[in-house]
Amino acid sequence: MKDFFEGIQYLFENVLFLPLHWLRELELENWWAANTLNWIFIIICMAALLYWIMQLKKYNDAGEESNEITAHSFLK
Repeated sequence: MKDFFEGIQYLFENVLFLPLHWLRELELENWWAANTLNWIFIIICMAALLYWIMQLKKYNDAGEESNEITAHSFLK
């Protein structure tokens, strides 16, 4: 049973966490290069937010939704 858990430890420490160890070492040399992945995610989130806002504006300008107070029964 001990070998099973040591196998799991080996898998995570020596195989799955290798990219993270590489990023940790890279961060000491160049902060911008180590955080490139974070910047990519930030750009993707900003693009998705911009698309979402543009779609909301399109539906709002089309006037398809009823904005009256009695549009929903729970607002009466």
